[in-house]
Amino acid sequence: MLAVVRIIILGLFFVVVGVLGCLFCILRPFHRNNTALFSHIFGSMHKLFGLKLIIRRPEDSDEQGPYVYIANHQNSYDLFTLSRSVPLGTVTIGKKSLKWVPFFGQLYWLAGNILIDRKNKGRAHGTIGTAAAAIRKRQLSVMMFPEGTRNYGRGLLPFKTGAFHTAVQAKVPVVPVCVSTTHEQVNLNRWRNGTVIVEFLPPIDTDGLKKEGARTLMQAAHEQMNAKIAELDAEVASLDQDIKRKK
Repeated sequence: MLAVVRIIILGLFFVVVGVLGCLFCILRPFHRNNTALFSHIFGSMHKLFGLKLIIRRPEDSDEQGPYVYIANHQNSYDLFTLSRSVPLGTVTIGKKSLKWVPFFGQLYWLAGNILIDRKNKGRAHGTIGTAAAAIRKRQLSVMMFPEGTRNYGRGLLPFKTGAFHTAVQAKVPVVPVCVSTTHEQVNLNRWRNGTVIVEFLPPIDTDGLKKEGARTLMQAAHEQMNAKIAELDAEVASLDQDIKRKK
């Protein structure tokens, strides 16, 4: 029964926020802070799923940058956890097909996110130039998912180089963003579903790097994120055990 109630509330939420959000974005289309604003609204729904969310990022990070943020991409719950942490002045890169998802897709587009056609490799590669230009000209940060797909509990998948070529071309640092494992964590019929931690790691400088250095940068970021996610998972397990003992 709890699962049904949650799904109904979530459906109404998508419709209301989608409609009102589109109207808002029509008044200021593609504004640099639209994505962060609505990401935080969607991220607030972590409470609906009985999740406790801990976000660790520098307090002044909105005043720094621009950056290329890279995050692990696990499942659809990222929309209600990772989204809560999106800094101001940041957009994301998503599939062009998202634009046709009722309510959410139109909001995603009007908010100013960058859409790519994954079926067209030439256009997808051109996105690197588009994102780098947006970073330089509009002083935007970009959040990307270098795994290229959801990992669904398979651990941190190998990275693709696009995010790192973007950072090198734009001459901005890469900031890894690590989310503790949420695969099979949420049971919609359970009131409390534990803790999720989102942590921003220190920026990785790209000064002096050329195109050939993107792969080395990618490998360093993958190693850092893999180690940090393991730490976060151990911390979450400890926190949740403490909560159970106190009951």
